[in-house]
Amino acid sequence: MDAVLLAVAFFFGLLAQQLRLPPLVGFLVSGFVLQAFGQKGGDALGVIAELGVTLMLFSIGVKLRVRTLARPEIWAGTSLHTLVVVGLFAPALVLVAALVGQMAGLSWQTALLLAFALSFSSTVFAVKSLEEAGDMGAMHGRVAIGILIMQDILAVLFLTFSTGKIPSLWAVVLLAGLLLGRKWIGGLIGRSGHGEMITLCGLFLALVLGARGFELVGLKADLGALFIGVLVGSHPRAKELSKSLMGLTDLLLVGFFLQIGLEGALSLQGVLWALFLLLLLPLKGLAFFGLLTRFHLRARTSWMAGITLSTYSEFGLIVMALGVGKGWLPTEWLVAMAVALSLSILLVAPFSRRAEELYDPISGFLKRFETKGQHPDDLPIETKGERIAIFGMGRVGVMAYKNLQSRFPGRVIGFDRDPVAVKLHQEADRNVLLADATDSDFWERVRVNENIDLVVLAMPKHGANVHAAKTLRRHGFEGVVTATGKFDDEVRELRQLGLDTAFNLYNEAGSGFADHVVQVFSQQRPDLTSAWRKAAVE
Repeated sequence: MDAVLLAVAFFFGLLAQQLRLPPLVGFLVSGFVLQAFGQKGGDALGVIAELGVTLMLFSIGVKLRVRTLARPEIWAGTSLHTLVVVGLFAPALVLVAALVGQMAGLSWQTALLLAFALSFSSTVFAVKSLEEAGDMGAMHGRVAIGILIMQDILAVLFLTFSTGKIPSLWAVVLLAGLLLGRKWIGGLIGRSGHGEMITLCGLFLALVLGARGFELVGLKADLGALFIGVLVGSHPRAKELSKSLMGLTDLLLVGFFLQIGLEGALSLQGVLWALFLLLLLPLKGLAFFGLLTRFHLRARTSWMAGITLSTYSEFGLIVMALGVGKGWLPTEWLVAMAVALSLSILLVAPFSRRAEELYDPISGFLKRFETKGQHPDDLPIETKGERIAIFGMGRVGVMAYKNLQSRFPGRVIGFDRDPVAVKLHQEADRNVLLADATDSDFWERVRVNENIDLVVLAMPKHGANVHAAKTLRRHGFEGVVTATGKFDDEVRELRQLGLDTAFNLYNEAGSGFADHVVQVFSQQRPDLTSAWRKAAVE
Protein backbone atom coordinates (compact mmCIF):
# COMPACT_ATOMS: atom_id res chain seq x y z
CA MET A 1 0.00 0.00 0.00
CA ASP A 2 1.80 3.16 -1.20
CA ALA A 3 1.80 6.63 0.33
CA VAL A 4 -1.08 7.94 -1.86
CA LEU A 5 -3.42 5.14 -0.81
CA LEU A 6 -2.54 5.63 2.85
CA ALA A 7 -2.98 9.40 2.70
CA VAL A 8 -6.36 9.25 0.95
CA ALA A 9 -7.60 6.44 3.24
CA PHE A 10 -6.58 8.40 6.34
CA PHE A 11 -8.24 11.61 5.12
CA PHE A 12 -11.60 10.05 4.26
CA GLY A 13 -11.51 7.76 7.30
CA LEU A 14 -10.97 10.78 9.55
CA LEU A 15 -13.73 12.70 7.75
CA ALA A 16 -16.18 9.82 8.27
CA GLN A 17 -15.25 9.65 11.95
CA GLN A 18 -15.92 13.38 12.40
CA LEU A 19 -19.35 12.84 10.82
CA ARG A 20 -19.95 10.09 13.41
CA LEU A 21 -19.85 7.37 10.77
CA PRO A 22 -17.70 4.22 10.98
CA PRO A 23 -14.24 4.90 9.47
CA LEU A 24 -14.80 1.99 7.09
CA VAL A 25 -17.31 4.21 5.23
CA GLY A 26 -14.46 6.63 4.57
CA PHE A 27 -12.21 3.81 3.40
CA LEU A 28 -14.84 2.69 0.89
CA VAL A 29 -15.18 6.23 -0.45
CA SER A 30 -11.39 6.40 -0.69
CA GLY A 31 -11.37 3.38 -3.00
CA PHE A 32 -13.92 4.98 -5.34
CA VAL A 33 -12.05 8.28 -5.40
CA LEU A 34 -8.73 6.58 -6.11
CA GLN A 35 -10.32 4.44 -8.81
CA ALA A 36 -11.80 7.55 -10.47
CA PHE A 37 -8.27 9.00 -10.74
CA GLY A 38 -6.92 5.82 -12.30
CA GLN A 39 -5.20 4.49 -9.18
CA LYS A 40 -4.71 0.72 -8.96
CA GLY A 41 -4.49 -1.38 -5.85
CA GLY A 42 -1.98 -3.92 -7.09
CA ASP A 43 -1.07 -7.35 -5.75
CA ALA A 44 0.26 -5.98 -2.47
CA LEU A 45 -3.11 -4.48 -1.54
CA GLY A 46 -4.79 -7.77 -2.42
CA VAL A 47 -2.47 -9.65 -0.06
CA ILE A 48 -3.12 -7.12 2.74
CA ALA A 49 -6.89 -7.40 2.25
CA GLU A 50 -6.74 -11.20 2.27
CA LEU A 51 -4.67 -11.25 5.46
CA GLY A 52 -7.13 -8.88 7.13
CA VAL A 53 -10.15 -11.07 6.32
CA THR A 54 -8.28 -14.22 7.42
CA LEU A 55 -7.31 -12.72 10.78
CA MET A 56 -10.84 -11.40 11.26
CA LEU A 57 -12.29 -14.89 10.75
CA PHE A 58 -9.74 -16.25 13.23
CA SER A 59 -10.90 -13.67 15.78
CA ILE A 60 -14.54 -14.60 15.13
CA GLY A 61 -13.67 -18.25 15.69
CA VAL A 62 -12.02 -17.45 19.02
CA LYS A 63 -15.23 -15.78 20.24
CA LEU A 64 -17.59 -18.34 18.70
CA ARG A 65 -19.19 -21.11 20.73
CA VAL A 66 -19.99 -24.10 18.51
CA ARG A 67 -23.26 -24.79 20.32
CA THR A 68 -24.47 -21.39 19.05
CA LEU A 69 -24.51 -22.74 15.48
CA ALA A 70 -26.72 -25.65 16.58
CA ARG A 71 -29.54 -23.31 17.55
CA PRO A 72 -32.50 -23.37 15.11
CA GLU A 73 -32.47 -19.61 14.50
CA ILE A 74 -28.88 -19.93 13.28
CA TRP A 75 -28.69 -22.99 11.04
CA ALA A 76 -32.35 -23.11 10.01
CA GLY A 77 -32.72 -19.33 9.89
CA THR A 78 -29.68 -18.98 7.62
CA SER A 79 -30.79 -21.79 5.30
CA LEU A 80 -34.34 -20.48 5.02
CA HIS A 81 -33.14 -16.92 4.46
CA THR A 82 -30.91 -18.07 1.60
CA LEU A 83 -33.85 -19.87 -0.02
CA VAL A 84 -36.15 -16.86 0.44
CA VAL A 85 -33.65 -14.41 -1.05
CA VAL A 86 -32.86 -16.69 -4.00
CA GLY A 87 -36.60 -17.20 -4.55
CA LEU A 88 -37.26 -13.44 -4.58
CA PHE A 89 -34.13 -12.07 -6.27
CA ALA A 90 -33.75 -14.55 -9.15
CA PRO A 91 -37.19 -13.83 -10.75
CA ALA A 92 -36.68 -10.09 -10.21
CA LEU A 93 -33.31 -10.18 -12.02
CA VAL A 94 -34.71 -12.18 -14.95
CA LEU A 95 -37.76 -9.92 -15.24
CA VAL A 96 -35.80 -6.65 -15.20
CA ALA A 97 -33.18 -8.01 -17.63
CA ALA A 98 -35.97 -8.93 -20.04
CA LEU A 99 -37.72 -5.55 -19.68
CA VAL A 100 -34.65 -3.36 -20.27
CA GLY A 101 -33.04 -5.64 -22.83
CA GLN A 102 -29.68 -5.47 -21.09
CA MET A 103 -27.38 -8.38 -20.42
CA ALA A 104 -29.23 -10.56 -22.90
CA GLY A 105 -28.96 -14.21 -22.15
CA LEU A 106 -29.49 -13.89 -18.42
CA SER A 107 -30.64 -17.45 -17.96
CA TRP A 108 -32.38 -18.83 -14.92
CA GLN A 109 -29.18 -20.66 -13.96
CA THR A 110 -27.24 -17.39 -14.08
CA ALA A 111 -29.94 -15.56 -12.13
CA LEU A 112 -29.92 -18.26 -9.43
CA LEU A 113 -26.14 -17.95 -9.07
CA LEU A 114 -26.42 -14.15 -8.81
CA ALA A 115 -29.20 -14.42 -6.22
CA PHE A 116 -27.16 -16.92 -4.21
CA ALA A 117 -24.21 -14.50 -4.14
CA LEU A 118 -26.51 -11.64 -3.13
CA SER A 119 -27.95 -13.62 -0.21
CA PHE A 120 -24.75 -13.24 1.84
CA SER A 121 -24.17 -10.36 4.26
CA SER A 122 -20.89 -8.56 4.86
CA THR A 123 -18.97 -10.23 7.69
CA VAL A 124 -16.40 -7.43 7.83
CA PHE A 125 -19.01 -4.67 8.12
CA ALA A 126 -21.10 -6.54 10.71
CA VAL A 127 -18.12 -7.35 12.93
CA LYS A 128 -16.73 -3.82 12.75
CA SER A 129 -20.08 -2.15 13.44
CA LEU A 130 -20.86 -4.52 16.33
CA GLU A 131 -17.41 -3.99 17.84
CA GLU A 132 -17.65 -0.21 17.59
CA ALA A 133 -21.07 -0.28 19.28
CA GLY A 134 -19.85 -2.77 21.90
CA ASP A 135 -22.58 -5.18 20.81
CA MET A 136 -20.55 -8.31 20.00
CA GLY A 137 -21.81 -9.95 23.20
CA ALA A 138 -25.39 -8.70 22.92
CA MET A 139 -28.15 -11.10 21.95
CA HIS A 140 -28.58 -9.61 18.49
CA GLY A 141 -24.81 -9.52 18.05
CA ARG A 142 -24.46 -13.22 18.85
CA VAL A 143 -27.32 -14.07 16.48
CA ALA A 144 -25.84 -11.96 13.67
CA ILE A 145 -22.37 -13.49 14.08
CA GLY A 146 -23.82 -17.00 14.13
CA ILE A 147 -25.72 -16.36 10.90
CA LEU A 148 -22.65 -14.86 9.27
CA ILE A 149 -20.59 -17.91 10.20
CA MET A 150 -23.21 -20.19 8.64
CA GLN A 151 -23.22 -18.02 5.51
CA ASP A 152 -19.43 -18.14 5.36
CA ILE A 153 -19.53 -21.94 5.64
CA LEU A 154 -22.05 -22.11 2.78
CA ALA A 155 -19.85 -19.83 0.67
CA VAL A 156 -16.71 -21.85 1.41
CA LEU A 157 -18.50 -25.11 0.53
CA PHE A 158 -19.73 -23.61 -2.75
CA LEU A 159 -16.28 -22.33 -3.66
CA THR A 160 -14.70 -25.65 -2.78
CA PHE A 161 -17.05 -27.80 -4.87
CA SER A 162 -17.46 -25.33 -7.77
CA THR A 163 -13.72 -25.23 -8.38
CA GLY A 164 -13.70 -29.00 -8.76
CA LYS A 165 -10.98 -29.35 -6.12
CA ILE A 166 -11.79 -32.25 -3.87
CA PRO A 167 -9.98 -32.07 -0.53
CA SER A 168 -7.23 -34.66 -0.30
CA LEU A 169 -7.25 -37.53 2.17
CA TRP A 170 -4.67 -35.54 4.09
CA ALA A 171 -7.48 -33.16 5.05
CA VAL A 172 -8.89 -35.86 7.35
CA VAL A 173 -5.45 -36.41 8.82
CA LEU A 174 -4.98 -32.66 9.40
CA LEU A 175 -8.37 -32.23 11.09
CA ALA A 176 -7.80 -35.26 13.30
CA GLY A 177 -4.32 -34.07 14.17
CA LEU A 178 -5.52 -30.61 15.12
CA LEU A 179 -8.29 -32.01 17.31
CA LEU A 180 -5.94 -34.46 19.01
CA GLY A 181 -3.23 -31.82 19.32
CA ARG A 182 -5.51 -29.27 20.93
CA LYS A 183 -3.67 -29.58 24.24
CA TRP A 184 -0.32 -29.00 22.49
CA ILE A 185 -1.70 -25.90 20.74
CA GLY A 186 -2.93 -24.62 24.11
CA GLY A 187 0.56 -25.16 25.48
CA LEU A 188 1.98 -22.91 22.75
CA ILE A 189 -0.38 -20.12 23.80
CA GLY A 190 0.45 -20.58 27.46
CA ARG A 191 4.21 -20.36 26.86
CA SER A 192 4.01 -17.26 24.63
CA GLY A 193 4.04 -14.68 27.43
CA HIS A 194 2.19 -11.39 27.28
CA GLY A 195 4.18 -9.28 24.81
CA GLU A 196 4.94 -9.54 21.13
CA MET A 197 5.19 -13.34 21.36
CA ILE A 198 1.46 -13.75 22.06
CA THR A 199 0.75 -11.69 18.91
CA LEU A 200 3.21 -13.78 16.90
CA CYS A 201 1.61 -16.93 18.30
CA GLY A 202 -1.78 -15.73 17.05
CA LEU A 203 -0.36 -15.03 13.59
CA PHE A 204 1.24 -18.49 13.51
CA LEU A 205 -1.99 -20.21 14.49
CA ALA A 206 -4.21 -18.21 12.11
CA LEU A 207 -1.99 -17.86 9.03
CA VAL A 208 0.34 -20.85 9.17
CA LEU A 209 -1.35 -23.67 11.06
CA GLY A 210 -4.87 -22.67 9.99
CA ALA A 211 -4.89 -20.90 6.62
CA ARG A 212 -1.77 -22.42 5.04
CA GLY A 213 -2.38 -25.83 6.56
CA PHE A 214 -5.88 -26.03 5.09
CA GLU A 215 -4.68 -24.79 1.70
CA LEU A 216 -2.11 -27.59 1.49
CA VAL A 217 -4.81 -30.26 1.85
CA GLY A 218 -7.25 -28.67 -0.62
CA LEU A 219 -9.42 -26.72 1.84
CA LYS A 220 -10.12 -22.97 1.93
CA ALA A 221 -7.64 -20.87 3.88
CA ASP A 222 -10.40 -18.78 5.51
CA LEU A 223 -12.07 -21.93 6.79
CA GLY A 224 -8.75 -22.99 8.34
CA ALA A 225 -8.36 -19.72 10.23
CA LEU A 226 -11.94 -19.97 11.49
CA PHE A 227 -11.47 -23.61 12.54
CA ILE A 228 -8.29 -22.89 14.51
CA GLY A 229 -9.99 -19.93 16.17
CA VAL A 230 -12.85 -22.13 17.36
CA LEU A 231 -10.33 -24.76 18.50
CA VAL A 232 -8.47 -22.36 20.81
CA GLY A 233 -11.53 -20.31 21.83
CA SER A 234 -11.93 -22.12 25.17
CA HIS A 235 -8.30 -21.53 26.22
CA PRO A 236 -7.98 -19.30 29.34
CA ARG A 237 -5.87 -16.81 27.38
CA ALA A 238 -7.95 -16.84 24.19
CA LYS A 239 -9.33 -13.37 24.91
CA GLU A 240 -5.84 -11.95 25.36
CA LEU A 241 -4.72 -13.67 22.16
CA SER A 242 -7.60 -12.15 20.19
CA LYS A 243 -7.05 -8.71 21.68
CA SER A 244 -3.35 -8.78 20.77
CA LEU A 245 -4.29 -9.15 17.08
CA MET A 246 -7.07 -6.55 17.10
CA GLY A 247 -5.03 -3.51 16.07
CA LEU A 248 -3.18 -5.38 13.32
CA THR A 249 -6.43 -6.87 11.99
CA ASP A 250 -8.12 -3.47 11.88
CA LEU A 251 -5.18 -2.00 9.99
CA LEU A 252 -5.12 -4.81 7.42
CA LEU A 253 -8.88 -4.51 6.88
CA VAL A 254 -8.33 -0.96 5.63
CA GLY A 255 -6.79 -2.64 2.60
CA PHE A 256 -9.91 -4.75 2.16
CA PHE A 257 -12.24 -1.74 2.01
CA LEU A 258 -9.90 0.13 -0.31
CA GLN A 259 -9.78 -2.87 -2.60
CA ILE A 260 -13.59 -2.96 -2.92
CA GLY A 261 -13.65 0.61 -4.22
CA LEU A 262 -10.75 -0.08 -6.55
CA GLU A 263 -12.30 -3.28 -7.96
CA GLY A 264 -12.94 -3.03 -11.69
CA ALA A 265 -13.65 -0.07 -13.96
CA LEU A 266 -17.01 1.63 -13.47
CA SER A 267 -19.50 1.49 -16.32
CA LEU A 268 -22.97 3.00 -16.67
CA GLN A 269 -24.53 -0.44 -17.08
CA GLY A 270 -22.80 -1.78 -13.99
CA VAL A 271 -23.83 1.23 -11.90
CA LEU A 272 -27.47 0.96 -13.04
CA TRP A 273 -27.61 -2.71 -12.06
CA ALA A 274 -25.99 -1.84 -8.74
CA LEU A 275 -28.74 0.72 -8.08
CA PHE A 276 -31.36 -1.91 -8.88
CA LEU A 277 -29.69 -4.30 -6.42
CA LEU A 278 -29.95 -1.58 -3.77
CA LEU A 279 -33.71 -1.47 -4.34
CA LEU A 280 -33.82 -5.16 -3.46
CA LEU A 281 -31.73 -4.67 -0.32
CA PRO A 282 -34.62 -3.97 2.13
CA LEU A 283 -36.04 -7.39 1.29
CA LYS A 284 -32.98 -8.99 2.92
CA GLY A 285 -33.57 -7.16 6.19
CA LEU A 286 -37.31 -7.86 6.17
CA ALA A 287 -36.65 -11.54 5.51
CA PHE A 288 -34.27 -11.71 8.49
CA PHE A 289 -36.78 -9.93 10.74
CA GLY A 290 -39.64 -12.19 9.69
CA LEU A 291 -37.67 -15.41 10.06
CA LEU A 292 -36.02 -14.56 13.38
CA THR A 293 -39.32 -13.65 14.99
CA ARG A 294 -40.62 -17.09 13.87
CA PHE A 295 -37.92 -18.61 16.07
CA HIS A 296 -39.28 -16.77 19.15
CA LEU A 297 -36.70 -13.99 19.14
CA ARG A 298 -38.01 -10.64 20.34
CA ALA A 299 -38.83 -7.92 17.83
CA ARG A 300 -35.92 -5.78 19.02
CA THR A 301 -33.39 -8.61 18.66
CA SER A 302 -34.71 -9.45 15.18
CA TRP A 303 -34.73 -5.77 14.19
CA MET A 304 -31.17 -5.09 15.36
CA ALA A 305 -29.79 -8.28 13.79
CA GLY A 306 -31.71 -7.67 10.56
CA ILE A 307 -30.26 -4.18 10.10
CA THR A 308 -26.73 -5.41 10.84
CA LEU A 309 -27.12 -8.11 8.17
CA SER A 310 -28.79 -5.89 5.52
CA THR A 311 -25.73 -5.52 3.31
CA TYR A 312 -24.22 -7.38 0.42
CA SER A 313 -21.13 -9.42 1.08
CA GLU A 314 -17.48 -9.67 0.24
CA PHE A 315 -18.04 -13.42 -0.07
CA GLY A 316 -20.74 -12.68 -2.64
CA LEU A 317 -18.12 -10.73 -4.56
CA ILE A 318 -15.79 -13.73 -4.38
CA VAL A 319 -18.57 -16.05 -5.63
CA MET A 320 -19.23 -13.71 -8.57
CA ALA A 321 -15.52 -13.44 -9.33
CA LEU A 322 -15.42 -17.22 -9.59
CA GLY A 323 -18.47 -17.16 -11.88
CA VAL A 324 -16.86 -14.55 -14.13
CA GLY A 325 -13.62 -16.51 -14.22
CA LYS A 326 -15.42 -19.65 -15.34
CA GLY A 327 -17.48 -17.77 -17.93
CA TRP A 328 -20.77 -18.27 -16.08
CA LEU A 329 -21.35 -14.51 -15.67
CA PRO A 330 -20.58 -11.38 -17.76
CA THR A 331 -17.82 -9.20 -16.27
CA GLU A 332 -20.30 -6.35 -15.79
CA TRP A 333 -21.81 -8.23 -12.87
CA LEU A 334 -18.54 -8.11 -10.96
CA VAL A 335 -18.54 -4.31 -11.25
CA ALA A 336 -22.22 -4.16 -10.32
CA MET A 337 -21.60 -6.32 -7.23
CA ALA A 338 -18.59 -4.25 -6.12
CA VAL A 339 -20.59 -1.02 -6.40
CA ALA A 340 -23.68 -2.53 -4.75
CA LEU A 341 -21.57 -3.92 -1.88
CA SER A 342 -19.94 -0.56 -1.29
CA LEU A 343 -23.18 1.43 -1.49
CA SER A 344 -25.01 -1.06 0.73
CA ILE A 345 -22.45 -0.52 3.48
CA LEU A 346 -22.60 3.26 2.99
CA LEU A 347 -26.39 3.19 3.30
CA VAL A 348 -26.70 0.71 6.16
CA ALA A 349 -23.91 2.17 8.35
CA PRO A 350 -25.94 5.20 9.59
CA PHE A 351 -29.03 3.01 10.18
CA SER A 352 -26.95 0.46 12.07
CA ARG A 353 -25.54 3.19 14.27
CA ARG A 354 -29.03 4.48 15.14
CA ALA A 355 -30.87 1.15 15.10
CA GLU A 356 -31.94 1.42 18.74
CA GLU A 357 -33.28 4.96 18.33
CA LEU A 358 -35.18 3.94 15.21
CA TYR A 359 -36.67 0.94 16.99
CA ASP A 360 -38.17 2.75 19.99
CA PRO A 361 -40.91 4.75 18.15
CA ILE A 362 -42.12 1.69 16.19
CA SER A 363 -41.53 -0.97 18.86
CA GLY A 364 -45.25 -1.40 19.49
CA PHE A 365 -45.93 -2.12 15.82
CA LEU A 366 -42.95 -4.48 15.44
CA LYS A 367 -43.90 -6.46 18.55
CA ARG A 368 -47.09 -7.54 16.79
CA PHE A 369 -44.93 -9.87 14.68
CA GLU A 370 -43.50 -11.72 17.68
CA THR A 371 -44.55 -15.34 18.06
CA LYS A 372 -45.76 -17.06 21.21
CA GLY A 373 -43.11 -18.72 23.33
CA GLN A 374 -39.82 -17.47 24.72
CA HIS A 375 -36.29 -17.92 23.52
CA PRO A 376 -33.97 -19.54 26.13
CA ASP A 377 -31.87 -16.37 26.28
CA ASP A 378 -34.90 -14.09 26.68
CA LEU A 379 -36.34 -15.33 29.95
CA PRO A 380 -38.09 -12.77 32.19
CA ILE A 381 -35.99 -10.63 34.53
CA GLU A 382 -36.91 -11.36 38.14
CA THR A 383 -35.31 -9.07 40.73
CA LYS A 384 -35.64 -9.46 44.51
CA GLY A 385 -35.59 -5.94 45.78
CA GLU A 386 -32.05 -5.03 44.69
CA ARG A 387 -31.41 -1.30 44.32
CA ILE A 388 -27.89 -1.28 42.79
CA ALA A 389 -27.34 -2.68 39.28
CA ILE A 390 -23.87 -3.38 37.87
CA PHE A 391 -23.66 -3.98 34.12
CA GLY A 392 -20.59 -5.80 32.86
CA MET A 393 -19.29 -8.45 35.25
CA GLY A 394 -15.70 -8.49 34.08
CA ARG A 395 -12.78 -7.76 36.39
CA VAL A 396 -13.90 -4.19 37.09
CA GLY A 397 -17.54 -5.15 37.53
CA VAL A 398 -16.69 -8.03 39.88
CA MET A 399 -14.57 -5.81 42.12
CA ALA A 400 -17.35 -3.20 42.23
CA TYR A 401 -19.87 -5.98 43.00
CA LYS A 402 -17.80 -7.37 45.89
CA ASN A 403 -17.18 -3.92 47.38
CA LEU A 404 -20.80 -2.76 47.16
CA GLN A 405 -22.18 -6.11 48.30
CA SER A 406 -20.05 -5.97 51.46
CA ARG A 407 -21.45 -2.50 52.22
CA PHE A 408 -25.06 -3.08 51.14
CA PRO A 409 -25.79 -6.82 51.52
CA GLY A 410 -28.69 -8.06 49.41
CA ARG A 411 -29.03 -4.76 47.54
CA VAL A 412 -26.65 -5.47 44.64
CA ILE A 413 -27.36 -7.35 41.41
CA GLY A 414 -25.00 -7.88 38.49
CA PHE A 415 -25.92 -8.21 34.82
CA ASP A 416 -23.88 -9.57 31.94
CA ARG A 417 -24.83 -10.47 28.38
CA ASP A 418 -22.45 -13.43 28.08
CA PRO A 419 -24.37 -16.62 29.05
CA VAL A 420 -21.12 -18.47 29.86
CA ALA A 421 -19.91 -15.69 32.17
CA VAL A 422 -23.30 -15.50 33.90
CA LYS A 423 -23.25 -19.24 34.59
CA LEU A 424 -19.75 -19.00 36.12
CA HIS A 425 -20.80 -16.11 38.36
CA GLN A 426 -23.90 -17.97 39.51
CA GLU A 427 -21.76 -21.02 40.33
CA ALA A 428 -19.64 -18.68 42.46
CA ASP A 429 -22.81 -17.67 44.38
CA ARG A 430 -22.94 -14.17 42.91
CA ASN A 431 -26.31 -12.58 42.24
CA VAL A 432 -25.85 -12.22 38.45
CA LEU A 433 -28.46 -12.47 35.69
CA LEU A 434 -28.32 -12.51 31.89
CA ALA A 435 -29.29 -9.10 30.52
CA ASP A 436 -28.18 -6.36 28.12
CA ALA A 437 -27.99 -2.76 29.35
CA THR A 438 -28.33 -1.45 25.78
CA ASP A 439 -31.65 -3.27 25.30
CA SER A 440 -34.57 -0.84 25.60
CA ASP A 441 -36.96 -3.75 26.22
CA PHE A 442 -34.92 -4.68 29.29
CA TRP A 443 -35.43 -1.30 30.94
CA GLU A 444 -39.15 -1.59 30.37
CA ARG A 445 -39.25 -5.05 31.97
CA VAL A 446 -37.37 -4.08 35.15
CA ARG A 447 -39.25 -0.77 35.56
CA VAL A 448 -35.97 0.96 36.20
CA ASN A 449 -37.27 4.05 38.01
CA GLU A 450 -39.23 1.87 40.46
CA ASN A 451 -36.59 -0.76 41.20
CA ILE A 452 -33.11 0.71 40.72
CA ASP A 453 -31.44 3.67 42.45
CA LEU A 454 -27.83 3.27 41.27
CA VAL A 455 -26.52 1.99 37.93
CA VAL A 456 -22.84 1.15 37.46
CA LEU A 457 -21.76 0.77 33.80
CA ALA A 458 -18.59 -1.34 33.85
CA MET A 459 -18.71 -3.00 30.43
CA PRO A 460 -15.28 -3.42 28.79
CA LYS A 461 -16.33 -1.75 25.52
CA HIS A 462 -16.67 2.04 25.67
CA GLY A 463 -19.32 1.94 22.95
CA ALA A 464 -21.48 -0.35 25.07
CA ASN A 465 -21.31 2.02 28.06
CA VAL A 466 -22.21 4.99 25.84
CA HIS A 467 -25.07 3.05 24.26
CA ALA A 468 -26.41 2.03 27.67
CA ALA A 469 -26.15 5.60 29.00
CA LYS A 470 -28.14 6.91 26.02
CA THR A 471 -30.77 4.19 26.49
CA LEU A 472 -31.14 5.13 30.17
CA ARG A 473 -31.56 8.77 29.24
CA ARG A 474 -34.23 7.95 26.64
CA HIS A 475 -36.18 6.03 29.27
CA GLY A 476 -36.01 8.88 31.76
CA PHE A 477 -33.96 7.13 34.44
CA GLU A 478 -33.83 9.40 37.51
CA GLY A 479 -31.30 7.50 39.63
CA VAL A 480 -27.51 7.84 39.83
CA VAL A 481 -25.47 6.58 36.86
CA THR A 482 -21.71 5.97 37.00
CA ALA A 483 -19.42 4.56 34.33
CA THR A 484 -15.82 3.68 33.62
CA GLY A 485 -13.54 4.68 30.75
CA LYS A 486 -9.97 3.82 29.82
CA PHE A 487 -8.99 7.16 28.29
CA ASP A 488 -9.63 10.81 29.11
CA ASP A 489 -11.65 11.40 25.91
CA GLU A 490 -13.90 8.44 26.80
CA VAL A 491 -14.49 9.88 30.29
CA ARG A 492 -15.32 13.28 28.77
CA GLU A 493 -17.83 11.74 26.36
CA LEU A 494 -19.54 9.87 29.20
CA ARG A 495 -19.79 13.01 31.33
CA GLN A 496 -21.18 14.97 28.40
CA LEU A 497 -24.04 12.47 28.27
CA GLY A 498 -25.15 13.70 31.67
CA LEU A 499 -23.80 10.88 33.84
CA ASP A 500 -23.34 11.68 37.52
CA THR A 501 -19.71 10.64 37.33
CA ALA A 502 -17.26 8.73 35.14
CA PHE A 503 -13.91 7.32 36.21
CA ASN A 504 -10.68 6.79 34.33
CA LEU A 505 -9.80 3.18 35.13
CA TYR A 506 -6.06 3.67 34.84
CA ASN A 507 -6.03 6.80 36.99
CA GLU A 508 -8.21 5.19 39.64
CA ALA A 509 -6.10 2.02 39.60
CA GLY A 510 -2.93 4.06 40.10
CA SER A 511 -4.49 6.07 42.90
CA GLY A 512 -5.80 2.93 44.60
CA PHE A 513 -2.42 1.24 44.29
CA ALA A 514 -0.66 4.25 45.83
CA ASP A 515 -3.10 4.22 48.77
CA HIS A 516 -2.42 0.53 49.29
CA VAL A 517 1.36 1.07 49.17
CA VAL A 518 1.16 3.86 51.75
CA GLN A 519 -1.01 1.72 54.02
CA VAL A 520 1.40 -1.24 53.92
CA PHE A 521 4.46 0.98 54.34
CA SER A 522 2.86 2.75 57.32
CA GLN A 523 2.30 -0.60 59.01
CA GLN A 524 5.82 -1.84 58.35
CA ARG A 525 7.76 1.39 58.99
CA PRO A 526 5.63 3.74 61.12
CA ASP A 527 8.79 5.60 62.25
CA LEU A 528 9.73 6.65 58.71
CA THR A 529 6.13 7.46 57.79
CA SER A 530 5.83 9.78 60.79
CA ALA A 531 9.17 11.43 60.01
CA TRP A 532 8.23 12.02 56.36
CA ARG A 533 4.89 13.57 57.26
CA LYS A 534 6.55 15.85 59.83
CA ALA A 535 9.11 16.95 57.24
CA ALA A 536 6.37 17.62 54.68
CA VAL A 537 4.52 19.89 57.16
CA GLU A 538 7.69 21.81 57.97
